[in-house]
Amino acid sequence: MEEIGFLGIGIMGKAMAVNLLRHGFKVTVWNRTLSRCDELVQHGASVGETPAAVIKKCKYTIAMLSDPAAALSVVFDKHGALEQICAGKGYIDMSTVDADTSSQISQAITSKGGSFLEAPVSGSKKPAEDGQLVILAAGDKDLFVQVVPAFDVLGKKSFFLGQIGNGAKMKLVVNMIMGSMMNAFSEGIVLADKSGLDPHTLLDVLDLGAIANPMFKMKGPAMIKNSYPPAFPLKHQQKDMRLALALGDENAVPMPVAAAANEAFKKARSLGLGDHDFSAVFETLSK
Repeated sequence: MEEIGFLGIGIMGKAMAVNLLRHGFKVTVWNRTLSRCDELVQHGASVGETPAAVIKKCKYTIAMLSDPAAALSVVFDKHGALEQICAGKGYIDMSTVDADTSSQISQAITSKGGSFLEAPVSGSKKPAEDGQLVILAAGDKDLFVQVVPAFDVLGKKSFFLGQIGNGAKMKLVVNMIMGSMMNAFSEGIVLADKSGLDPHTLLDVLDLGAIANPMFKMKGPAMIKNSYPPAFPLKHQQKDMRLALALGDENAVPMPVAAAANEAFKKARSLGLGDHDFSAVFETLSK
């Protein structure tokens, strides 16, 4: 593949860009705070001064941004990606956004002759570092085929889900389930502890049963220690819960469990835990 642009060097973007560099891809990076790109330069990356500069240099550009506002800003603002999009340029947005945001970006990119793919990922910091993400792509099928070599480095499985919006919707459904599970898990740990049971034994029992899953195994020990190093910041999980609930509104789907989970994440944000891992929702119960 030709050189890849990468916009957004946060927790996820940094790990993903490093993976591409380690596998021999040439990568030009940009971040709103440019100093965050310094470590990527040490791995062999070039730096673009603006999103437009990255697009101009690279045939394919990946964006990995924090929320819909950031995703739109990088495309539409002055010196944004749209200024240099033209025929032959591919733009792949791997941010977690709502379907409407994806559609806006897609229409803008394609109106200038470019091709667009939404490709949000399932997975957090460790899967990103290990190239074990699950990629949920939709949009331009030809662009999907062209960037599969990069997706194979970034993830363990790539799905092509059809029309624009389907990738965004699938990611929101997945994260809604994850956020609801994290709240139930937190309640279980606290209930076990308050009932005089050893929470570590609870983790062992869960790991041997039908509801065993990697999230419980990975997050549980740290939660019991009230430790929440950010693999997936809580503020982003709450944003995804909010967007998933809006999707439920659009489709008249009652979501009482997800709605309650969203309130717990909002409570955690009010306690100043937004930049901690999303498992810090545990603090709303344990204190």
